Amino acid sequence: MKCALVTGGSRGIGRAICLKMAAAGYYVLINYKGNEAAANETLEAVRAAGSDGELLQFNVGDEAEVQTVLGGWIENNKDRQIAVLVNNAGIREDSLLFWMTSTQWNNVLNISLNGFYNVTKQVLNGMLLKRFGRIINIVSLSGIKGLPGQTNYSAAKAGVIGATKALAQEVAKRGVTVNAVAPGFIKTDMTAELNEKELAAQVPMNRFGTPEEVAEAVAFFASSGAGYITGEVLSINGGLHT
Repeated sequence: MKCALVTGGSRGIGRAICLKMAAAGYYVLINYKGNEAAANETLEAVRAAGSDGELLQFNVGDEAEVQTVLGGWIENNKDRQIAVLVNNAGIREDSLLFWMTSTQWNNVLNISLNGFYNVTKQVLNGMLLKRFGRIINIVSLSGIKGLPGQTNYSAAKAGVIGATKALAQEVAKRGVTVNAVAPGFIKTDMTAELNEKELAAQVPMNRFGTPEEVAEAVAFFASSGAGYITGEVLSINGGLHT
């Protein structure tokens, strides 16, 4: 049975990706950190879409926890292959660097950058042995152009972009592709406190994107049609930055 693991899959972009993977016929592993109610809602939606899945609760930034929970799942489910990994989990703790605390800096880098390492390291060996895999990292416009007030977030996402390009070259001969999707302003809980009207005016398309539009790009990278594409970063930002 081919599985798709989506970190931070309980809400927003992560939920939309889970549903898209379900529609493509994958058994969906929905990772979440603490919001069990939202994760169960996503699982119900996956089942309503005609597929199935299960919840995996772990903090992507905690290496030992990832090894115990995800590593344990892999060890106990040798008949199931994680064919698609979507590293989506991330947090924002915005502040100008002048006022940014070391905790704000470390928290954001730990979830996005260390989380990429912790989760990918557990999944990668199985992909290499099967000589097939799709790794899709959700990065950000912030990691491409930088955004004021997001030095930590920009650093974390830029780090994942660099890791995407390097890992893609390491594993290409084994049939594993590694790509990234870089959303701009997307209408989710994470952007709820932003002034949508003011910011949308800066976007050539004059609107925020939707989680479903990001999920479409992820589905493409996961598909057989993207088999000769690796190390790429696809921007989804309505023309805000090219």
